[in-house]
Amino acid sequence: MADAEAPLTSHRWRPGDRKVDRASMLRVDQAGEYGATRIYAGQLAVLRGSSPAAHLVTHMAGQEERHLARFNQLMAERRVRPTLLQPLWHVGGFALGAVTALISEEAAMACTDAVETEIDRHYAEQLEQLGDDDPELSADIRDFQADEVAHRETAREAGAMNAPAYPLLTFAIRGVCRAAIEISKRI
Repeated sequence: MADAEAPLTSHRWRPGDRKVDRASMLRVDQAGEYGATRIYAGQLAVLRGSSPAAHLVTHMAGQEERHLARFNQLMAERRVRPTLLQPLWHVGGFALGAVTALISEEAAMACTDAVETEIDRHYAEQLEQLGDDDPELSADIRDFQADEVAHRETAREAGAMNAPAYPLLTFAIRGVCRAAIEISKRI
């Protein structure tokens, strides 16, 4: 089978490929939004409720809940199963949020910065893949991508780049996010 005809799971999508695996897209997007809600839950478990960071996280968590609800709805309508790794993202997301908040409020914001940077990149790639093929899904992704970019900018304005070892911390978190995205597409 020629490379352009191979299933998306066998190679990285490239411009010109037209077969788009929407089930995989929904699965990974739902897993990502679920993971984001768990990261924020972990951060809120540690941050002082009256702190500026806790107020920001509470607002962003509400938006992530809306994203998650929409992807849950789309998955039910389109009969897409969630990732089998949901229990891992449940524990791992909470742990990542709690650990970064324990380091400092700035580290919690650096976590948001790193995660949202990868999600912005991921959503942009999905929009390119979809083209005009699924206007409903594209509209949701564009809407959520705008929220994620705003979260990243909010985190940076709140001191993310002042976190201890910011370059190393964000590099590591972005790597974890990229791995989670790739795994959730398939499993």
